[in-house]
Amino acid sequence: MSELETLARKYALQNALEYEGKASPGPVIGRIMNEMQEMKSRAKEVSEAARKAIASVNSMSFDEQKAELETLAPELLIKQKKEIIKDLPALENAENGVVMRLAPNPSGPLHIGHTRMAILNDEYVKRYGGKLIVRMEDTNPPTVLPEAYKMILEDLDWLGVKYHEVVNQSERFDIYYEYAEKILAAGHGYMCSCESEAWRKLKDEKKECPHRSTAPEVNLELWKKLLAGGFKVHEISMVVKTDINHPNPAVRDFVAMRMVEEPHPLTGTKYKVYPLYNFSVAIDDHLMGMTHVLRGKDHLNNTIRQIYVYDYMGWPKPVFIHYGWVSIEDTVLSTRQIKAAIGEGQYTGWDDVRLGTVSALARRGIAPGAIRQYWNDVGAKAVDIRFSWENLYAMNRDIIDNDAVRLFFVRDPHARPITGIEKLHSSAPLHPERPELGKREVNMEGDIEVWLTSEDLEMAKPGSILRLKDLGNFEIQGTELKYIGNDLDVLKKGAKIVHWVGPDSFDTEVLMPDGSRITGLAEKTTMYYLGKVVQFERFGFVKLDSASTNGRIIAYFANK
Repeated sequence: MSELETLARKYALQNALEYEGKASPGPVIGRIMNEMQEMKSRAKEVSEAARKAIASVNSMSFDEQKAELETLAPELLIKQKKEIIKDLPALENAENGVVMRLAPNPSGPLHIGHTRMAILNDEYVKRYGGKLIVRMEDTNPPTVLPEAYKMILEDLDWLGVKYHEVVNQSERFDIYYEYAEKILAAGHGYMCSCESEAWRKLKDEKKECPHRSTAPEVNLELWKKLLAGGFKVHEISMVVKTDINHPNPAVRDFVAMRMVEEPHPLTGTKYKVYPLYNFSVAIDDHLMGMTHVLRGKDHLNNTIRQIYVYDYMGWPKPVFIHYGWVSIEDTVLSTRQIKAAIGEGQYTGWDDVRLGTVSALARRGIAPGAIRQYWNDVGAKAVDIRFSWENLYAMNRDIIDNDAVRLFFVRDPHARPITGIEKLHSSAPLHPERPELGKREVNMEGDIEVWLTSEDLEMAKPGSILRLKDLGNFEIQGTELKYIGNDLDVLKKGAKIVHWVGPDSFDTEVLMPDGSRITGLAEKTTMYYLGKVVQFERFGFVKLDSASTNGRIIAYFANK
């Protein structure tokens, strides 16, 4: 191998290890030119050497790249990245502990967007000590999914969120009624029978509704009549007064209570008068002793509305913290859409791997620690961000890599008989850095046959040499592979390393996040790791889900 070829190979290996196993021409060519200044006038020759080296190196697994660079140029090995833990900013007035809450709407299970709220609140409670309350905000019966109450708690448990109490708002209506009456009696609210659009139009024009000046005693009579069933749906509502001249129309007066006829999954038809969000949340946050309220900045207007209730009641206000919007692209998150699609058979369930639900991520093999690290790194800043699946996958890879055994999976397999030898033995560690996990042993004799990917076979020319990883070197002779020894020097001559499976391999189907399915053969050792995350070399990390009665393995793709 010439000096140029050696440089091209070692820099291709180095660049591949820096970028998740895939080298690129630019950095490789640049490093060669920097070391061999005399080659600047021979750029075409350098580019060709880099191209060949990159093609060979990119066909190798990450572990193979690392092993070869350790031999060829150990000084170029990238150093192990130190884990960087980004501390969340300190909370104001938290020295004596905190009381915080998670407030999901049980319309479905949690998805990746919800996990930010769950993890950041959990992190703060664990840091300062105190209490974390899960409050199911279930005061809109049409959106409530009965099984979601259990699914949400299961999702929180899987995420490692430690909550101390679970409360359903649907069981607290008598409390809301009590405070609605206090607000009306103090003249801070009114009963309004305006048509909703007309009422909003008046607000937008900074004009008072004609019912706004109704005397408290009259409002109380109307309120009691509402509770007694004396009005029809949409006929009258209770409204909390704010500032009718507030510059933000969304803040001017808000509906606090209204009639709902649809039965509630938990309480049935026991109640007909339901609180709206801002009223019930303000009351519950105070009565439950919230010291800090952490939520998205889409709640900024809600916070202003709720402060009116605090002020009317003379309550101390918690510390409000609003973090920025998160844009999560290419992922279905709407529980309404998902529920409808499940009913139509488009998804197999809430844990369908095409979805962004917590249960789908768990099924794919995404570690809860990766999700926690992601949101810790993002923090609680007010700036808007775009969610990066690539960053989450990188964090997940760092976590699962240490325990994921390495196995062979051959997609689109084609059989090739072996000639030139009657017995072959393959022995390889299940994990390159954890010898205690043992080895994979394969013995073949007699009429030996192996399976390779169609991609590898299409790239191989007659007479070229293939190295079947951990098995030996083989020359392509028509549709056969002739054994020619086990000398690693063939790699320096450009031999391509390929993966293979032998006898007793299992039909395997990998379900991808985009809904596609990749079929192939997985080595027989795979059957011992069902339910675990493994790395199919040159393919990616997968969660081995199950095996059917005929031995077919179903797996779910996690990430590269």
